[in-house]
Amino acid sequence: MTLEPAQLRDLAQRYTAAWCSKNPAGVAAFYSPNGSLSVNGDAPAVGRHAISEVAQGFMTAFPDLEVLMNDVLVQGDHAVYHWTLAGANTGPGGTGQRVRISGFEVWEIGVDGLIAESRGYFDNAAYQRQLKYGLD
Repeated sequence: MTLEPAQLRDLAQRYTAAWCSKNPAGVAAFYSPNGSLSVNGDAPAVGRHAISEVAQGFMTAFPDLEVLMNDVLVQGDHAVYHWTLAGANTGPGGTGQRVRISGFEVWEIGVDGLIAESRGYFDNAAYQRQLKYGLD
């Protein structure tokens, strides 16, 4: 399904707010029931329960998690959601360091108007460096 730019922007803004809400099920609700989320080429989390667990992992690691929407663009039959994540890694076993990373997700929108597939990418080396040493 192709969303109009205004509909896509609305979806992306509400998705961003869900990440900031600290409610992982709220993030998963933006996905089709059998939708999938993969990060940096890892095996995808399939289904809302699995997607909720991925979101919970970030929310636990970064109790003050803030996600900012940088932009959302239509590219062919996909949408590309650009974001920035910021927070302190103060969850259980965390390093205590603050991180700020940007990345993007390539979305396929399902016939239900929800995310059927999201392939996310960010600079993992920069992320790991910030976890160890904090922001540059």
